[in-house]
Amino acid sequence: MKMLLNLFAFLLLVPASVRSFDSLLSDDVLGLIVFKADLQDPHANLISWNEDDNSPCNWMGVKCNPRTNRVSELVLDGFSLSGRIGRGILQLQFLRKLSLSKNNFTGSINPSLARLESLRVIDLSENNLSGSIPEDFFRQCGSLRAISFARNNLSGQIPYSLSSCSTLAAVNFSSNQLSGPLPAGIWSLNGLRSLDLSANLLEGEISKGIEGLYNLRAINLRNNRFSGQLPDDIGGCLLLKLLDFSENSLSGKLPDSMQKLALCISLSLHGNLFTGEVPEWIGEMRSLETLDLSANGFSGQIPVSLENLQQLKVLNLSMNEFTGNLPESMINCKNLLAVDFSQNMLTGNFPAWVFSLRLQRVSLSKNRLSGSIEHPSSTSMDALYQNLQVLDLSYNELSGEIPSDIGGFSSLQFLDISRNSLDGAIPASVGELKVMNVLDLSDNRLNGSIPSEIGGAASLKELRLEKNFLAGKIPTQIEKCYSLTSLILSQNNLRGTIPAAIANLTNLQIVDLSLNDLTGGLPKQLANLPHLLSFNVSHNHLQGELPSGRFFNTISPSSVSGNPSLCGSVVNRSCPAVLPKPIVLNPNSTSDSSAVGSFSSNLRHKKTILSISALVAIGAAAFIALGVVAVTVLNLRVRSSTSCSAVALTLSGGDEFSQSPTTDANSGKLVMFSGETDFGSGAHRLLNKDCELGRGGFGAVYQTVLRDEYPVAIKKLTVSSLVKSQEDFEREVKKLGKIRHPNLVALEGYYWTPSLQLLIYEFVSGGSLYKHLHEGPGRNFLSWHERFNIILGTARSLAHLHQMNIIHYNMKSSNVLIDSSGEPKVGDFGLARLLPMLDRYVLSSKIQSALGYMAPEFACRTVKITDKCDVYGFGVLLLEVATGKRPVEYMEDDVVVLADMVRGALEEGKVEECVDGKLRGNFPAEEAIPMMKLGLICTSQVPSNRPDMREVVNILELIRCPSEG
Repeated sequence: MKMLLNLFAFLLLVPASVRSFDSLLSDDVLGLIVFKADLQDPHANLISWNEDDNSPCNWMGVKCNPRTNRVSELVLDGFSLSGRIGRGILQLQFLRKLSLSKNNFTGSINPSLARLESLRVIDLSENNLSGSIPEDFFRQCGSLRAISFARNNLSGQIPYSLSSCSTLAAVNFSSNQLSGPLPAGIWSLNGLRSLDLSANLLEGEISKGIEGLYNLRAINLRNNRFSGQLPDDIGGCLLLKLLDFSENSLSGKLPDSMQKLALCISLSLHGNLFTGEVPEWIGEMRSLETLDLSANGFSGQIPVSLENLQQLKVLNLSMNEFTGNLPESMINCKNLLAVDFSQNMLTGNFPAWVFSLRLQRVSLSKNRLSGSIEHPSSTSMDALYQNLQVLDLSYNELSGEIPSDIGGFSSLQFLDISRNSLDGAIPASVGELKVMNVLDLSDNRLNGSIPSEIGGAASLKELRLEKNFLAGKIPTQIEKCYSLTSLILSQNNLRGTIPAAIANLTNLQIVDLSLNDLTGGLPKQLANLPHLLSFNVSHNHLQGELPSGRFFNTISPSSVSGNPSLCGSVVNRSCPAVLPKPIVLNPNSTSDSSAVGSFSSNLRHKKTILSISALVAIGAAAFIALGVVAVTVLNLRVRSSTSCSAVALTLSGGDEFSQSPTTDANSGKLVMFSGETDFGSGAHRLLNKDCELGRGGFGAVYQTVLRDEYPVAIKKLTVSSLVKSQEDFEREVKKLGKIRHPNLVALEGYYWTPSLQLLIYEFVSGGSLYKHLHEGPGRNFLSWHERFNIILGTARSLAHLHQMNIIHYNMKSSNVLIDSSGEPKVGDFGLARLLPMLDRYVLSSKIQSALGYMAPEFACRTVKITDKCDVYGFGVLLLEVATGKRPVEYMEDDVVVLADMVRGALEEGKVEECVDGKLRGNFPAEEAIPMMKLGLICTSQVPSNRPDMREVVNILELIRCPSEG
């Protein structure tokens, strides 16, 4: 091989005129063999590449021109190759297509690659290439028509030389870390048909001149940082079929020229700052199949002209400020498959056309719709029943009964009608929903019993019926829902015993039967449930001994409180000893029966008298004890209600909550995103010091409840001098309020005066992760399964924030809250968007107040702060959860940095010893060790060496399920 390489180097120096076509080894063979020498081929896909062959045309992945016998295509997609793309490839002078996608190539891009005169297609997507795209890469691009560097780790700006490659028809640089503005001359590439620059860090305005791309069919600039307005001349791209500018910071109104895009099939502007009404000319874009205007600031009524979009399949107008009724004209959109109008301010009755189309997904949640859910007409039932898969009507004002024939929705997988005013009984036909995964009827006025037919819904994974008026027993037939993971029946009037059949639901993770009238004991078989994470039976009338084993050995006392007759170590109440009945021998067994009867009668009489006396004494003592307990409980409740409930109190600074969304000189402005602005009669005592939950770098957090006893957390900002103007503040807060994720603390509203700003969050009852790790009682420590779920949920929340172009900046365990189900919820995100005067030093002293989480780039002004600083903080958090140690520990004569400690243990082969000692070996090493290695990668000193959060989520899921990787 060494001789071959030396020969190749020699041939590169020999003039082409000296060499003949019949040389011992052709340029193509030499070039490919040298290219292979730079690679690792773990699956031996290139075993057929033999240096002794005179021609490579029969080699794997190689295709030759049959006329010239020279290599014309090299396609090695998905071969798991690694290494660098070496210079050997440059010898393939007749190469027309180079495709090396879905491998693990590293290194930078060779600037000479595009100069191969015959090359038409370059595809290096889905590798690990890094560095920047060379500035002169496109200076002499020959006949290049399509190029893809998608899904790599490229950085820097898009080279300006791109505009000089006039032959280009397709450009894909998506999913990299490219930054800066679009090249000035990019709109001069009039042969361009497809442009995909999505999922980068590009910024600036999208300049005019786009109409010069008159051949453009698709443009995707999604998930960048573009600002300003859409170019007015965008309608000049008459052939445009796909337009995706979602997840940027574009603003203003839609340009009128867009109505010329009569061939456009897909238009997505999700997650921007567009305002104003959606123009009626939207109905002129008659080829639209997908229209997504969600998560913006559009207002006014939904255009009636949508009825003209006969090809429309997906319509998403969620998370805007639309008002009025849903137009009845929507019934003319016969091809609609999915509609989402959630999180607006729509009013009027439930639209009948929803049940007259062949819709698969319908979401109308978080509006103000009223009236009943009308039964669909008989002519449309078949179509509806066969197609509808998702129906979400939650958080509205719907009334009446649930349609009795709901079971006819044979394809329904998700049904959420929670937070309405529905009454009547749960229809027995719910048992016919054979593929239903989630059924949520919570927080209504439903009565009657839980139908025994519920057992027919065998695919059910989540059943939520809490906060209703349901009575009767929990049906034993529920054991047939063998896939059930969550069973929430709290705050009803359920009676009877807890059926032992629940113990057969081996997939159960969350059970909440609290605040009912259940009696009897807890079935011992419940201790055998292998995946149980939360089990709440508080405030019932249960009795007897708690189950022992597994989850019940560490169950929280609050989960079983309010059951005075329960006993066991968890409730700190010993169970009465069970003594065998005494054996009484009759000493007069030889006497006659009358003597025996007299003796027995006297004995029974004395025992009866003693029993009555004892009972009287015990009863009196019990009565006195109950009186003392009752008085104590009442005192505690009175104190609690006076400290954290709704009582009139003027806010500090002289401001009171106004029930009007307007602002004047004498009142503050209160806005609740749900539309609820009434806090009850009088203002709430929101800032009572007794209700303070904690303090952070930017203010204190208080707990209170709204009028309907809905708990919230209030964050009082104490950096008023740094807060934006009211207009900017409200715009940013509303954008944060639209962010919804199961693992993020939801921002419910805000309060504004020039001297006082409050943020209103959902209340998370389980406390912070920091307290669970470092301050909780020893017997309530987090299991490894719980820790892994917390880390995975936190990673998913950060990935979602980064997808929305939001950096958390403040990732630490005290900002990760645990809800009643054990799920993590990340709070305090997006504060930097409200405080424009902050520089990195203020951030490091205020937001990054917890020592040890702060990424090193905060200390260097020349390094740009990106979402990689969150990845660093997450890596520290991951190590903290795995080891149970704080990020920085102060010893008597030393300071121990957690990441350095774990890194040292890894080098010594002792990383397993770093796992929290509280787990006592009860953790899978095959998860713990890779997880800590991932934490060390995330805490790399160089930001570009850290993975992004999407990759972190994928890695964690593979660690949990390695067989699927």
